[in-house]
Amino acid sequence: MTDFFTLGFLQRALAAGLLVSLLCGVLSVFVILRRMAFIGVGISHSAFGGVALGFLLGVDPLWTGILFSVGVALLIEWTQTHGRVEEDTAIGIFFAASMALGLVFLHLSRAYNVDVFGFLFGNLLAIGPRQVTEILLVTGGVLILIWIFFKELVFLSFDEEMAWVSGVPVRLLRYLFLVMMALVIIVSIYLVGIILVSALLVIPGAIAQNLSRQIRAMIGVSAGAAVGSMVGGLGVSYSMDYPPGATIVLLLSLVYLATSLYQSRRRSSPAR
Repeated sequence: MTDFFTLGFLQRALAAGLLVSLLCGVLSVFVILRRMAFIGVGISHSAFGGVALGFLLGVDPLWTGILFSVGVALLIEWTQTHGRVEEDTAIGIFFAASMALGLVFLHLSRAYNVDVFGFLFGNLLAIGPRQVTEILLVTGGVLILIWIFFKELVFLSFDEEMAWVSGVPVRLLRYLFLVMMALVIIVSIYLVGIILVSALLVIPGAIAQNLSRQIRAMIGVSAGAAVGSMVGGLGVSYSMDYPPGATIVLLLSLVYLATSLYQSRRRSSPAR
């Protein structure tokens, strides 16, 4: 484990992993409370279209992925608000269309290479200094927004109708939250890839929900579970030569199962 303090690529992987897991842990609580897990899946898979467009245009796939994901997230919200389809229907439509566009873009770019594989399944150990800087900027920006609008986001998460009545800018916050989700999903792709990224936005919050009902405690538990699983998963993957993204998600899943069993036992045990 001393390699983490001496090897540059491991230091970058650890720094990026800490930032992304902390960010996902904080946002995950709001995703769970607002029941937006499926939207996370839709946005994460729509990122495939943006990444493929980046390969086609010969530009950094991160930026095209951000633009594409933010655009799809806003379209989902706009369609739900102004159209006649339900939210899950809109997600399914844009999910499929984005994946189809991604396949077409990849075909046109002929970019069937290791870079595409890295975006699909994550390549944490290959993160460079530029990617760490990008992740740091996104993490700082999103956490600042959550801090500024914390009370409003909590209000929105527990009672959206009352938030409307109380004068909270619900529509603006809904769009803002989707943009934050899209940004977090894109930088999380470095960690676990497009296929598994939604797990980072769902499992930490679900773990916290098993252990607490107070919002600040939930955020602490969720962030702790995400960061702990990232550090443990990265260590196991490096020592055992396992894929880091998959190892992190599996460790998170085991923690969730353990907390679910603990919660089930607490409920079934007789009150004293």
